[in-house]
Amino acid sequence: MALTDADVKKQIKHMMGFIEQEAGEKVEEIDAKAEEEFNIEKGRLVQTQRVKIMQYYEKKEKQIEQHKKIKMSNLTNQARLKVLTARDNMITDLLNEARQRLAGIAKDPASYSTLLEGLVLQGFYQLLEPEVTICCRQQDVEMVQAAINKNIHIYKEAVKSNIVVKIDQERFLPSQICGGVEVYNDTRKIKVSNTLENRLELMAQQMMPEIRVDLFGANPNRRFTD
Repeated sequence: MALTDADVKKQIKHMMGFIEQEAGEKVEEIDAKAEEEFNIEKGRLVQTQRVKIMQYYEKKEKQIEQHKKIKMSNLTNQARLKVLTARDNMITDLLNEARQRLAGIAKDPASYSTLLEGLVLQGFYQLLEPEVTICCRQQDVEMVQAAINKNIHIYKEAVKSNIVVKIDQERFLPSQICGGVEVYNDTRKIKVSNTLENRLELMAQQMMPEIRVDLFGANPNRRFTD
């Protein structure tokens, strides 16, 4: 049976409706897929930028923290140096005051004479030489000679050996020093320096750990003293 024009038009219209519907569905599918891909790509880009931003600020935070540590370390070192300098200045002032007081020792003849006797005898014992020469201040010659005369017998009794002692009358110790003596062997190659200044320096070196503890207290970080 042949189709009429009306049937043909009807079928064509039906087919066109189906094609349009299928095309619309396809367009919607494409749009939906494009939207999904867009959102995925947008999310990826956002996440990438977020990671970069976090890394940037983490790096900045570390740099700031490192800078703070360096600055704090520098400030701590500067403060420590100031404290050490102040302590050294205090010890220097203390030793200078002690040196000034030394000058007063020789002004008391009785005490100074006794001190000279000990310094001379110590020189004898340290050298243990049969012949020694003593240098002293010119103003101390008389007291030094008295100390020699007294100590020769003591030395001989102690070491069972003779000793000849003379005072150097050509080279005296500077008159501005506080006092004391220098004792030489006969060749003057060996010297015992028993001036008051030298004895003070030796005592200061030996007692420096105790002096520091008395002035500043014990250092909890120091295991050994020097």
